[in-house]
Amino acid sequence: MRDDASFIDLLVDFGQELRQADVVIGSGEITTYCTAVAALNPSDILDLYWAGRSTLITRRDQIAIYNDVFRQFFLDVPAASEDPRITAIKTASGTMSVLQVPLSEPQDGESEEQEAKLGLMSSTSEVWRNKSFAVCTPEELSSLRRIMAQVRLTPPRRQSRRSLSSRNGSRFNVRQTVRESMRMHGEPAGLFWLERKRKIRPLVFILDVSGSMSDYSRNLLQFAYCAKRAADHVEVFCFGTRLTRITRSLDRRRPDDAINLAAKTVFDWDGGTRIGDSLHSFVRDYGRRGTSRGAIVVICSDGLDRGDPAVLSNAMERLSRLCHRIIWMNPHKGDDSNYQPNSLGMMVAAPHIDLIVSGHNLRSLEEFAAMLPELR
Repeated sequence: MRDDASFIDLLVDFGQELRQADVVIGSGEITTYCTAVAALNPSDILDLYWAGRSTLITRRDQIAIYNDVFRQFFLDVPAASEDPRITAIKTASGTMSVLQVPLSEPQDGESEEQEAKLGLMSSTSEVWRNKSFAVCTPEELSSLRRIMAQVRLTPPRRQSRRSLSSRNGSRFNVRQTVRESMRMHGEPAGLFWLERKRKIRPLVFILDVSGSMSDYSRNLLQFAYCAKRAADHVEVFCFGTRLTRITRSLDRRRPDDAINLAAKTVFDWDGGTRIGDSLHSFVRDYGRRGTSRGAIVVICSDGLDRGDPAVLSNAMERLSRLCHRIIWMNPHKGDDSNYQPNSLGMMVAAPHIDLIVSGHNLRSLEEFAAMLPELR
């Protein structure tokens, strides 16, 4: 949607169609609709639908009319006469088969059928969550990324050296107690306490985007993007044969724009793998300067390294001394709770790894997100 004015005209035209269908809509509602779509993802037809239904519809009996007009305006247009702007939405969204607009509000005898449909959709979502990224179809991956956008990562907190006043603190605040006592001409004004201030630990993602990780790299990058959007102090790096910092490339509101820009920034995408050299570059150029100090470092890789094992061992040892925890996310671990490293890179790095997790499907990423706040 590069032409914003043209896209706004499209939304206004949709409002005009609703007016012709006897839905009372003022210019204020149209403005609110445009603002809501701008805050969401204009290229997602699901966002278009729910933004309009939330801002343009005020009565229950108007929902069926809205559904019919929306379907006719955006979905049921013949390809030969379809507006290019609508075609662009469908192409960018990739959700034509996902959007299921209800035909009407359920009647008394239709509640069970509606519940069955919702249950079926929920069941399908659960199947996708447990399905490996490597065997998902492009349509399923598109739906999974939309679900992944709802995942919120909360990095753990640590105690800093600074203190702040607290009623339930464990340390006596001598300064404030004496200061308040002097204000009362020497009379004790009460006791004041201090507690250690808590800060969010930095979170660092180092993603393997080599050819052997091609089935997982884009989804793991989407996961890192969600982490960066949800928390401060998140750094993201990619590597194949060399390390590339992509943190700034992910500073985009739309996930697809951010990921496409990051992919263009990484010159060795789907190339070879040199884990040791890349981690050595990270420690030398970023880790020692404070990026990894006290941080949770998440390395996403299958461990298939073509470099010198001694370089990898040395880099992992130095990194383990700088950061708080090293978590290795290996999609080949799958659901195997007894997984043992079997690639050379993983075996060399294993002595310095605090935790090995899987990242082969959405369920494993959600479990990691739930576990992350406890890694103190």
